[in-house]
Amino acid sequence: MPMQIAISGCSCHGFGSGEMMGTKMMAMKLNYNMQFRSKSNIYLNSDYHPLKYSISMSTPTTISIDAASDNKSTEARTVVAVILGGGARNRLFPLTNQRAKSAVPIGGSYRLIDIPMSNCINSGINKVYILTHFNSASLNRHLARAYNFGNGVNFGNGFVEVLAATQTSGESGNKWFQGSADAVRQFHWLFEDVRGKEIEDVLILNGDHIYRMDYMDLIQSHRQSGADITISGLPVDKSRALENGLMKTDEKGRVISFKDKPRRDDLMAMKTDDTEKKPYTASMGVYVFKKDILLNLLRWRFPTANDFASEIIPASVKEFFVKAYIFNDYWEDIKTIKSFFNANLALTQHPPRFSFYDEANPIFTSRRNLPSSEVHNSKIMDSIISHGSFLKNCCIEHSVVGIRSRISNGVHLKDTVMIGADYYETDAEIAALVAHGSVPIGIGENTKIKDCIIDKNARIGKNVTITNSQGIEEADRRSQGFYIRSGITVIPKNSTIADNLVI
Repeated sequence: MPMQIAISGCSCHGFGSGEMMGTKMMAMKLNYNMQFRSKSNIYLNSDYHPLKYSISMSTPTTISIDAASDNKSTEARTVVAVILGGGARNRLFPLTNQRAKSAVPIGGSYRLIDIPMSNCINSGINKVYILTHFNSASLNRHLARAYNFGNGVNFGNGFVEVLAATQTSGESGNKWFQGSADAVRQFHWLFEDVRGKEIEDVLILNGDHIYRMDYMDLIQSHRQSGADITISGLPVDKSRALENGLMKTDEKGRVISFKDKPRRDDLMAMKTDDTEKKPYTASMGVYVFKKDILLNLLRWRFPTANDFASEIIPASVKEFFVKAYIFNDYWEDIKTIKSFFNANLALTQHPPRFSFYDEANPIFTSRRNLPSSEVHNSKIMDSIISHGSFLKNCCIEHSVVGIRSRISNGVHLKDTVMIGADYYETDAEIAALVAHGSVPIGIGENTKIKDCIIDKNARIGKNVTITNSQGIEEADRRSQGFYIRSGITVIPKNSTIADNLVI
């Protein structure tokens, strides 16, 4: 389907797209030139992109694997990554009502799990376990579609395996995962089987953070220092210090104290450098353990500890060599509705602090084979429009519009994250729904929406107003098809908002 654009006073950038899984891992494994092809991207009046007012179709890009990266690839064979899929208790509800935290869509066409998975691929780490527990069906489907590496021919001894919480023998095996450390403990035997015999270090990752990192830089720092455990840390100011675990280091970078959930009274003691604007070091939840140390901690030293951040790490600091690895780039923990909302809208900045587009280190996702978006006589400003969408005579400001979105005549979106849809409804199906007084998927005519998250397959009727004009901070209106979290209106997946409703 051709892209049709009719624009009135429009400034739009970075129409979102998902990159296809390429041959990067195979190239790093076999040490020859690597090629991958990304889907088409559309840039309209982008202040930071060199191709203004043009449609850019990407061409195959060749990246040479030099001696340094070949050395990293060799070292990567002795690393296994464990990605934590997220548990039941989290503050992203209702986005996590029917999916795991790491399966929550982000940036129009990706899911949060794509971040650590892509970082592993781009770092040359081809042994990956994903631990899932809560509402994992959607996550499992996405991983199978996006990261099906075939029969192992191209990846040697590499693998990507989903490990679901299950009952095993013994008293501890009768319980679901009790925390991050308990989840790894229940599968500790995998690090000692045939495939794990060459593993030297275990990389523990969270599946709900946004950042781009070469994990092998972290691994090399860990090995060169001789540390038992290395924690990736981010310099932060006081405003962010209370939101994350904090670690205090000495002048050589050794961690001498760790607080998982610091109180305000703890801040003075946790300062690393009084002279810096960002005197605190926040834990990113990215850990590297020597394999033998990890097994010792989980099985013998702290056999009843359930969590890394609140139990294993603080105790280990007193007995083992724990090192900090400082990361000075963008990192965001998507732990609340507000952080999810802000991180999405931050992608529309000029330029964004984090971009899903990076030719050398792309963020991969599932291949959908969707058509280009159609935009008719619409005004789009500082927004991301993902592929397979239909926009007609509407105004989109500072918003993210996800895949397969349908936005009708007279609609005005501002500061809105519209996640999109899992499927299309045909014109005949839409006509039948309207004839029977029902609401089709998408946004109906003359609807005004601001400060809102619209989850997948939501049906929003005609002449609806969603602006939270009363400034309500928290509300549960499930019967009416919405929630309010931190002043942000959330329309859950598969919900229906009736015509003429005012929120």
